[in-house]
Amino acid sequence: MSKSLRCLIVDDEPPAIRLLENYVSKVPFLDLIATTTKAIEALKQIENDTIDLVFLDIQMPDLSGIQLSKIVKDRVQIIFTTAYPQFALEGYNLNAMDYLLKPFEFERFYQAVLKVKQKNITTDQNVSAKEYLFVKTDGKNNYEKVYLDDILYIEGLKNYIAIHLPHKQIITYNTLKYIENTLPESTFIKIHKSYIVAMNHILKTDSLHVYINDQILPIGDTYRKDFFEIITKKKL
Repeated sequence: MSKSLRCLIVDDEPPAIRLLENYVSKVPFLDLIATTTKAIEALKQIENDTIDLVFLDIQMPDLSGIQLSKIVKDRVQIIFTTAYPQFALEGYNLNAMDYLLKPFEFERFYQAVLKVKQKNITTDQNVSAKEYLFVKTDGKNNYEKVYLDDILYIEGLKNYIAIHLPHKQIITYNTLKYIENTLPESTFIKIHKSYIVAMNHILKTDSLHVYINDQILPIGDTYRKDFFEIITKKKL
């Protein structure tokens, strides 16, 4: 079940707020958190609370909807609500989810919020689809989640392995053979008796080495042929 979208209504005209409140109340996946007639108050609300979606008027005193959207940027999703069609292009250039031209009916409102809901479902699915491992660290029941996309390479250290990530490494009691059988063959390849590398993080190769970030890893004689067969399948 997808979560509700936490909404904020920002408009300097109380009748417009009442109309949006009515529309929001009819949509099960919308949860109205607050309304305000001032963009400055809306900015404070966004900074201090979890807001997913803002219904934002453009022509307001002190701070316009366009200015507010530039400040909050990607922190929230925005549907502009305005009586001025000349702002439509700028609104879309700011990556607004939609642009509702007043007066608008519930059907048009629902189309806009449905678009936001679908985007959030797709984003949640992509996040949940990321593959990961739980790696045992120090202590009996201490485990750390490691996303496969973050692994640069894995180094065998006798009875331990070092999982090298962009900003740290995790050392755990295990064998390189075991982790090799756990990882997807489509994205990881063994290049040496002591190294498994992530194909996505290889910057370049030469006949003897693989370059990942600032590390230069050796290609073992036993693994060279298979490695370059895979590399050549992806060449231009």
